[in-house]
Parts: sequence; structure tokens; C-alpha cells
Amino acid sequence: MVNIDWDEYKEYKQFSIRSENFEILLDFLKSYYNLVHPSDMFETMQADDIAQMMLEKRDIYDAASLENYLRNY
Repeated sequence: MVNIDWDEYKEYKQFSIRSENFEILLDFLKSYYNLVHPSDMFETMQADDIAQMMLEKRDIYDAASLENYLRNY
């Protein structure tokens, strides 16, 4: 598990073609940390207060829900 570097995220966000912060975060985790498995991504986000709020806002409470979200975005 890694800690999300929010300063790097802000830099990444400036050049993202997406407008939704959660989708930018997912792309950032894939790109910056090479996290591609939903359970790894979920575990990382679950350990961070800000990312955890983003998950809860979308009613994502487990890796399976995140995987479902990833299929549809």
C-alpha cells in the first residue's frame, strides 16, 4: 500500500483531460503508482481520508464496487 501524494496529484490534475476529481484520482493511481488491480486501488484509497470521502460519496465500500465503477467510467 502507498500513501497518496496529493501535491503530485495536483500536478497531474493540471494536465488531465478528465474533469471529475475521482476519475482523475483513479487515473493518477494507475499512472503514478502503477496500481491496476481494484483491490490495491481500493486499499490505497481506504487508507487516505480524502480518497475515502470520495469513495463514500459514490457509495463504494469494497473492491468489487470499485471494480464495477472502473468498468463504467
